[in-house]
Amino acid sequence: MMRGYARNLRRRPTEAEKLLWSRLRARQLEGVEFKRQVPLFGYVVDFAALESKLVIEVDGGQHAERVDTDAARMAIFQNAGYHVIRFWNNDVLRNIDSVLETIAQELNLNR
Repeated sequence: MMRGYARNLRRRPTEAEKLLWSRLRARQLEGVEFKRQVPLFGYVVDFAALESKLVIEVDGGQHAERVDTDAARMAIFQNAGYHVIRFWNNDVLRNIDSVLETIAQELNLNR
């Protein structure tokens, strides 16, 4: 069920997800393999570097209303040893270089 949902999300990415994926795919950042719309612990995360145990979430306005749900989700990932970083859609669309720098710093901390 989650795989089908993830597949559907991959077919309909947001503009911010498209932009970020264009810069993460094919090991372009730090030589790390990222996957998009990954089923993980019963949820689908936007991007994940599984070997580095890094989850990246790109949030639209609806997440401002789901703070408790997102916090519970993050706790599950963190308890499993994953680090989660979040960006707003606007940050990705307006300042992709800063977003990529933040991700690269996080990857380097986890090595």
